Amino acid sequence: MSGVWHCAQLVIGRDLRLAFRNRAQLLHPLLFFGIVTTLFPLALSPEPSRLRDVAPGVLWVGALLASLLAIEFLFREDAQDGTLEQYALSGRSLTWLLFAKTVSHWLLSGLPLALASPVVAYGLAVSPGAMPGIVASVALGTIALSLLGAVSAGLTLGIKRGGALLSLLTLPLAVPLLIFGAQATARAIAGADMSAPMYFLAACAVLGITLAPLAAAAAVRISLE
Repeated sequence: MSGVWHCAQLVIGRDLRLAFRNRAQLLHPLLFFGIVTTLFPLALSPEPSRLRDVAPGVLWVGALLASLLAIEFLFREDAQDGTLEQYALSGRSLTWLLFAKTVSHWLLSGLPLALASPVVAYGLAVSPGAMPGIVASVALGTIALSLLGAVSAGLTLGIKRGGALLSLLTLPLAVPLLIFGAQATARAIAGADMSAPMYFLAACAVLGITLAPLAAAAAVRISLE
């Protein structure tokens, strides 16, 4: 078991180092998230009460689209340079290695989106007391989105310019996350109990951790054949 953990740590460390060497790609989802969420206050009335009403939808639509932008790069470069093929031939669990890659993807995209969400929420006139709940809901939601995106990325791996197909596969399945994530954010803003939507997001994350790496590994094997 220690060997498996060591392999996962090596994969995560490698992905983090490569990402920080290409900082432009690393910043794209965050910049996109900020731009999308900034456009809504400019298009709508600057009245604080109205901005608070639309804040849950704005935050989650922005987070979902920014996550899709990052998911496109999850396996693509490793497939092009032969790294995924080496993973498949290494004798180690491809499922575990792809799960490690998904963890590093969330650390580079989902976690920054969750940490940036209070800044965006503050621009939408959300009170500071709601910020912990917003961060928690976006963090849980992006975990599930990363795992879901890993399956879609594996399925579209062998398709040239598969970004559009990746979005078509992921968006319908992400709708429940969008609905319950926005509901959790709305309850955090209103100061109400968040437990019901948060339990749903947590259940989706646990289900994704259980099943998504297996499905992603099967999809990658098919794409490599």
